[in-house]
This record gives sequence, structure tokens and C-alpha cells, in this order.
Amino acid sequence: MIAPDLRFPIGEFHFDGDTAPARRAERIAAIASTPRAVRAAVGGLDEVQLDTPYRNGGWTVRQVVHHLPDSHLNAYTRFKLTLTEPEPVIRPYFEDRWAETPEARTAAPDVSLRLLDALHERWVILLQSISSEQFTRRLIHPERNATMSLDELLALYAWHGPHHVAQITALRERMDWNRTE
Repeated sequence: MIAPDLRFPIGEFHFDGDTAPARRAERIAAIASTPRAVRAAVGGLDEVQLDTPYRNGGWTVRQVVHHLPDSHLNAYTRFKLTLTEPEPVIRPYFEDRWAETPEARTAAPDVSLRLLDALHERWVILLQSISSEQFTRRLIHPERNATMSLDELLALYAWHGPHHVAQITALRERMDWNRTE
């Protein structure tokens, strides 16, 4: 039996090219539900559990929680840039270094959960207002050395939230933290 890849408990991201309106709506719903899913995934964890890496060499649960608004703020900005500029070049960032900043290592998860709530509320309003034609707009991603459509970016972030939630929930299961006394 092959051991699961703890980095990618729901599998690595692959864009299937499906840009049907119903598929977009599913992806927007996934983004809308991310804050609630993250909150549920970390609910009831104590400080020691929050500071446990989800895998050897990986981020702690706390760092994963703080990573989500860091990443999704960048994503929201990338959507706005692509909607307002012709094929913008987005700015990559060193997410691994961001996860090592003092507040990402020590702040209470609720700080980022509140930010995620507000950010996703606004982001979903934006996403629901984008036309099919606008979803074809493209950005240049220098880190990937490629252009991406907003459809592909939408799919990436619809995967991204559940990906990190699954890292936390898989750790909870492995550590038997879901057991009620």
C-alpha cells in the first residue's frame, strides 16, 4: 500500500479546463465556504495542537491558518488587477517566508479567521459579478512562466482552501484529536 502524500491530501491542483457557468458557480461556492471550513477544522484545538506541523517538515496548523488570508489576499488582488489592466504581470511572493514571520508563527488563529471571513465575503461578491467574457481575461504569472485565465485562477483557489483544510483535518484524524471524551 502506498502511503498518502500528506502535502496534498486531496491531490495536486490540475485545471480541467471546464469553464461552464455551473462549474464556475461550484468553484465560487467552494471559495465562499472556505472560512467556515477552516474555522471548523481548527475548532477546539489547543495551543500545542495549533503548533503541531501537519507533516514532518511542514507548517504548523497555526501557520496554515495564517497562510490562507495571506494567499487569498494576493489572489483577490490578482483578480482585481486582471479585471482592470490588460494582461497584468502579477507579483509572486515567498509564501514560505511569509509563514515564518512572527505573527504567522504566534498570533491567535481567530485573527486570520476574521480576516478570511471579510476577505471572502468581498471576494465572492466580486466573483459573482464577473461575466463569462471577463473570466477569459488573462494574467502573466512569472513564477509559473505562463499566462493564466481568471477561470484557471478561480479553479486554483477553489482547490486551495479545501487543500489546506484537508491538511488540518487529516492531521486531526492521524492524531486522534477528533475523539470526544
